[in-house]
Amino acid sequence: MDNIFSLQGKTALVAGASRGIGLAIAEAMAAAGARTILAARSIDKLNTHAARFREQGWQAGALALDVASSESIRAAAESLDPVDILVNVAGANLRKPFEQYTRQEYDSLLQTNLHGLMELTQRVGSRMIAAGRGGKIIFIGSLMSILGLPYLSVYAITKGALAQLAKVLAAEWGKYGIQVNCIAPGFIITDLNRAMWQDPKMNEWIRGVQANPVPGKPEDIAPLAVFLAGAGSRYITGQVIAVDGGYSTTGVWPFQP
Repeated sequence: MDNIFSLQGKTALVAGASRGIGLAIAEAMAAAGARTILAARSIDKLNTHAARFREQGWQAGALALDVASSESIRAAAESLDPVDILVNVAGANLRKPFEQYTRQEYDSLLQTNLHGLMELTQRVGSRMIAAGRGGKIIFIGSLMSILGLPYLSVYAITKGALAQLAKVLAAEWGKYGIQVNCIAPGFIITDLNRAMWQDPKMNEWIRGVQANPVPGKPEDIAPLAVFLAGAGSRYITGQVIAVDGGYSTTGVWPFQP
């Protein structure tokens, strides 16, 4: 039990590791001992991050991956030896009224947030099965995997689908020793939403709706990802786990008894 957070001897592929939650997860997994492959389109950024990890004495490398391109997904997957841990973080967002989304915007979000990750998981997962060593697959969903908020309809389609895919793959691949789970981050400040949280009204609002009254950071997601990637999560699979300061389960009010 002393080693439930150790990833020594494991290889982790983090898709979408150039910044934000993906970078935080990659850093935590490298620190836990995994040979960590940072994958995204921004290969220069990835090389910089991987070099910084190696300076810490960790094992890290960079891999070009564009989840909007089937050719890029195929080339990336085939360039790797079988991995033990796959973390699917890559994603984009566009907030607007549902009736205003164009077909191009819809197609782009579904390709980036869902179709590409599905294809990557097929390719990496099939090699996990063939290797016969078991494995861990972690999807990064969203609060939109479990509830609804305005102006996120297409994003919610993709994140809801990832949560359901995690459940089905957990059932389908459990016989191969592969656990599949989905993390649902709450209001985590990243480059995708930083401008929105500059509005004082947003910070006033969050203080009135959840137990922990502040937005989170990418580093708040990484420890759960490390745990789900390690030996301690052997009996946890098919779960959608919110890391949200209590937003999905709690509320606060001004009443004082």
